[in-house]
Amino acid sequence: MKMKTTARDRVVRMTLLALLVAMAYLCVLIFRIPVVSFLKYEPKDVILALTGILLGPIEGVVAAVIVSLIEMMTPSDTGLWGLLMNVLASVAFLLPAAILYRIRRTLASALTGIFLGVLFSTAMMMLWNYLITPIYMGVPREAVAEMLLPMFLPFNLLKDGLNAALSMLLYVPLLPALQKARVLPNVYAAPATEHSTGRMVLAAVLMALIAAACVYVTWFSGWVFK
Repeated sequence: MKMKTTARDRVVRMTLLALLVAMAYLCVLIFRIPVVSFLKYEPKDVILALTGILLGPIEGVVAAVIVSLIEMMTPSDTGLWGLLMNVLASVAFLLPAAILYRIRRTLASALTGIFLGVLFSTAMMMLWNYLITPIYMGVPREAVAEMLLPMFLPFNLLKDGLNAALSMLLYVPLLPALQKARVLPNVYAAPATEHSTGRMVLAAVLMALIAAACVYVTWFSGWVFK
């Protein structure tokens, strides 16, 4: 049954959305960590994924666009192309989890969506790096194509795998806290029996992804920087 939305609910949701947008932007400002070449890690997609799960896919996409716009006007130096890349990466990561959780509000749906988000975002960014990176970096497409497997693939796996792990670690305590504060209704609750199994599966999958990405980066680091 669809729940009736009151004026208070709308105000609370808008306030929570604004808070999450601010937190995601702070992640850009404070936790911008160089990884390899010009690629930097920032955990803003953790907050954006939680926005999509807790508030819905539309709110998640809106938050991703707002944060990317603010980022373009402050610490970023990549202009409109960088804005486009940031929006595409964030939306590809958060949308599977937001949609699946919207359909069925269980931990299993959130876990499945986050895992699909890792795969979808990584695949999408391989395509967009090939198509867009040569334009805003002003380098030949052949040069970017040579960097796809040894640099872009492991970086995106590492970034998205870490973001997925952090998203789920925050989701588990955040959901009941928001319900207790009457920010979200109890309809958002996931069955308690799913938590232990879901966390173990999530940890195994994400640790495998992160380990594989780290090994890949280490193995090819000499090739990338020679």
